[in-house]
Amino acid sequence: MVTRRSLLRGAAVAGTAAAVPLLAGRATGTSADPAAPRDAAPLPLTVANRTGRFGNESVWLYIVGNDGQRQVRVTADGQLLPVAVSDNGPDGYTDYAIPMGSGDTTIPLPHMSGRIYVALGDKLSFRAVQDGNGNAALAYPAGWVESDPNYPVLHDCAEFTYNPQGMYCNTTMVDMFSVPLSIHLRGARDQTVGTLRDGARERIFSALAADDTFAPLVLDDLRVLAPGHGLDAGLFPGDYFDPYVDRVWDTFAGSDLVITTNAGAFTGRVSGDQLVFTGPGTVSFARPPTRDVLFCDGALRAPNDGMLGPVAAVLAAALNRTTALSHPGQPTTDPAQFYREEPAHHYSRIMHEESVDGRAYGFAFDDVASFASYIEDGAPTAFTLTLTPF
Repeated sequence: MVTRRSLLRGAAVAGTAAAVPLLAGRATGTSADPAAPRDAAPLPLTVANRTGRFGNESVWLYIVGNDGQRQVRVTADGQLLPVAVSDNGPDGYTDYAIPMGSGDTTIPLPHMSGRIYVALGDKLSFRAVQDGNGNAALAYPAGWVESDPNYPVLHDCAEFTYNPQGMYCNTTMVDMFSVPLSIHLRGARDQTVGTLRDGARERIFSALAADDTFAPLVLDDLRVLAPGHGLDAGLFPGDYFDPYVDRVWDTFAGSDLVITTNAGAFTGRVSGDQLVFTGPGTVSFARPPTRDVLFCDGALRAPNDGMLGPVAAVLAAALNRTTALSHPGQPTTDPAQFYREEPAHHYSRIMHEESVDGRAYGFAFDDVASFASYIEDGAPTAFTLTLTPF
């Protein structure tokens, strides 16, 4: 199964100075000519503007990612074209924008793994650069970086991998929340995810602005930054989760923390400053600082190995949801138990509370126990991305 973690594995930090080898999912290709577009079975992608604030003439789309061999972009008529440095215009940026039509806009989506960006009120600036191997790549928008040219532009994205095995897709608030989006996927089943409650955007902004710690993450009416990016920008305390992590490490120095994955049950105890799990295998974790908890990385890095990775994901989810102490058998599957202890991840909590189905991608391992705004289908027939009312 392709989850957001496999989609994002290997991605660099987005920004104008760094190209992002984005979305290393399961998209594959067989073209012998790396410069030629690959044949693909197109899936109708329909984008619907229901914002109630912006007309279609003020909305632009960008479909960018990779095809398993190179970074690519999609044109309005569904062509899959390689990214090229020569695509940069006189201003130093590409113009890969797809304008909305007078009504809902449908684009044939080829096999690839990537993101669908929506920009409202102004276009986005994507710079084509060379990566460390000399290949063409894109520097993606970084709405959390004040010097990024896209910082003043209202924008957001959905993520997907579409390949011969099916469609795997999600909405996301892992980096930021700005434009409310929902996904409708038709195929073997009829599924919708990402829909927020009526008036949710305003309540999300207002609720976080009313919290002294989270208020700096609210950037006017543009977006709310995820706490990890806020931390890096000096807007969120770097020690926020430290007291909770310390309590977890102290508690499980004298009792067991049991994490169950597909590989079996792992029993953890703190030894020295390492939380060591034994069972089907032995894995261990250093005490993670707040940044590692928020980004689910560093000490909580989850390799795609079937052993350390799944345990890291469950542990990171327990820390973000503050359930590790109250539920020493993980993962916790009752959402009523999430975010009940302080310091709580109120950004993620509010995103879930304002979602119609309770699912959201408030942090990178929110897919643990299936609480992420993620759906998949092995036989997709249509994919709709809706910009829902503000």
